[in-house]
Amino acid sequence: MSAPRVLLYVQNLLGIGHLRRAAAVARGLTAHGMAVYFVSGGMPVPHLPLGGAELVQLPPVRALDDAFKILVDEHDQPIDDTFRDARRDRLLGLLQERRPAAVITELFPFGRRQMRFELIPLLQAAQAAAWRPAVFSSMRDILVTKPRADRNQEIVDTLNAYYDAALIHADPRLIRLERTFPMAADIRVPLTYTGYVVNADDLAVPDTDPLATGEVLISAGGGAVGHDFMRRVADAMPSLPLADRTWRFVTGHHMRPDTIDYLRSLGRPNLVVETMRPDLPALMAGAALSISQAGYNTLLELLAVRARAVVVPFEGGVETEQRLRADLLADVGALEVVPEAELGIETLKSAINRAMARPRDAVPAVDLDGAKATGELVARVMRERAAA
Repeated sequence: MSAPRVLLYVQNLLGIGHLRRAAAVARGLTAHGMAVYFVSGGMPVPHLPLGGAELVQLPPVRALDDAFKILVDEHDQPIDDTFRDARRDRLLGLLQERRPAAVITELFPFGRRQMRFELIPLLQAAQAAAWRPAVFSSMRDILVTKPRADRNQEIVDTLNAYYDAALIHADPRLIRLERTFPMAADIRVPLTYTGYVVNADDLAVPDTDPLATGEVLISAGGGAVGHDFMRRVADAMPSLPLADRTWRFVTGHHMRPDTIDYLRSLGRPNLVVETMRPDLPALMAGAALSISQAGYNTLLELLAVRARAVVVPFEGGVETEQRLRADLLADVGALEVVPEAELGIETLKSAINRAMARPRDAVPAVDLDGAKATGELVARVMRERAAA
């Protein structure tokens, strides 16, 4: 008997957080015996662990900036209707070729409205398909709140028309959907909280507390919006606690070259610059201190390895989710927050001293088994449908 097939669609537009979380979901699905087609519409990212899922790369697009208004192709040219039609047809062809038993759209329809040109036809085709795949929305814990009521109504209408369930990758004891989506009560399909999805597998907390001898780790996720953060931390470094330790700056795949050049130009022997580290969570586990931005994946990895952490949430453009998530975790004693607008020597120094004073085991219990739970849920739905 062949493995049940799943089409998992993800579109990263600026950073790589959505892509990495979707990769963790893909590994959770493959671990439960599913054949996953990981359909990526963003710019390719190396070293993406898919756990045996098959990568299907659509003609890539990205957002020109953090306003997310203009989409460009891999040559930085604005996409046109011909480009959109080709992507839509490729996606629809994939549905017909692979005949998946389930279709999962990462974030949509709660976000990625820019991709309706291909996702609404995909959903319509799935609904009309003779084999009628189960359709799930896979979304993070926090939405960027939309002020327009008609846009929120559109989300609700799309969910109710095309989806079988929404998988919320969060711990409801920490935050629920209605905190950032005012029309959650109008959604008629099941809302299932899976727990948080941690991107790295087999994370381990070191037996020996690394505070006494570990290095300081600075990271910015994919790096697309970390340029100013990296420079300001590097400038403050000589005046901060642990300044004599090794400070490892992991810039991310999308960091601007001029920022990497700037870090290296400082010429400090204990300042190490690396573009990518696939083992970043292991570095977090062994670090005396982590200083980072506050994306979903980064914060969950920090929790999983019980790292002492200072986070500086990205608050540019319309983004609000990093700050809210960081504040929620700070409120339960998991980490220290320095607002982006207040980042400087004194604020960093105070936050670092507070983080260092915290016992390593002070990190609260948060459900981090979201990838496993997602795999179990989708597998169960597919078994029930096959038996019906």
